[in-house]
Amino acid sequence: MALPMNAQVNPSDVHAQARFNMIEQQVRPWNVLDEAVLELMGKIHREDFVPPEYANLAYMDIEVPLKSIAEECAAKGWHMLAPKIEARMLQDVKIQPTDRVLEIGTGSGYMAALMAAQAKEVVTLEIDPELAEMARENLLSAGVKNVEVKLADGATNSLAQGTFDVIMLSGSVAQVPEALFAQLNAGGRIAAIVGHMPVMRFTLVTKNGDNYEVKQPWDTAASRLVSFEEPSRFSF
Repeated sequence: MALPMNAQVNPSDVHAQARFNMIEQQVRPWNVLDEAVLELMGKIHREDFVPPEYANLAYMDIEVPLKSIAEECAAKGWHMLAPKIEARMLQDVKIQPTDRVLEIGTGSGYMAALMAAQAKEVVTLEIDPELAEMARENLLSAGVKNVEVKLADGATNSLAQGTFDVIMLSGSVAQVPEALFAQLNAGGRIAAIVGHMPVMRFTLVTKNGDNYEVKQPWDTAASRLVSFEEPSRFSF
C-alpha cells in the first residue's frame, strides 16, 4: 500500500512508507480506530527506539529484541511489544491529559513516549540497567520531557512510586498483582496482558469506588515481565 497522494512526506524520512503501512495494515485492522492513537503511531518514530542492529524490524508485526543476542532476549523477555498490541492497549486504557501514569517494563522507552504524549506525567520502571539507560537516551533524543525512567523491580518496588490514574504493564503476567490495585486513584485503570501461552487476554481493571471492574476484551500473547509471581497452573 502506497502513501496517499495528499500525504505530507519528509523526503529525508526513509521510514515514512513503513510507518504508514504499519498503521494501515497492522494497527487499524486490529480495531484501533481512535484517530488520536493512530496519529501518535505516525508521529512518534518507532525506529528511534529500536536497537540499531534491528532497525529493519522496527515496523514489522513482531516483538523486536532489545539487545544484540536474540536468544538471550527470548529467554529473558527483552522485547518491544508488537506495534498493534501497543496501539490497542493505548486505545483501550484511554489516557487523559491530567493522568499520572505508571509503566512497568520500560524496555526501549517507546510505549512510555506514546503515553507521555497523552498524559501529564509518566513514571516508568525498568529492572535491567542497560535497558533503563537506553530508554533514557531514546526519550531524551526524542524530546520527551514528562517521563521519569527509574531503575527498579516493578514486581516489588511499585508501591514506592505512589498512586496513579493508569498503570500499564508492558509485558505479560500470570495474573494482575494485587498490590497494584492499592495504587489506583479513583477511576484509575490497570492495563495488562494476563495468562499463559499460547493464548493470553488483555485485561483492563477499572476502580469504581471500592469496587473493581474487570474486562478482558481481546486475546493476544506477549513476552513475560520478569520477577512477577508465577502461580501453579495445576490444582490437586
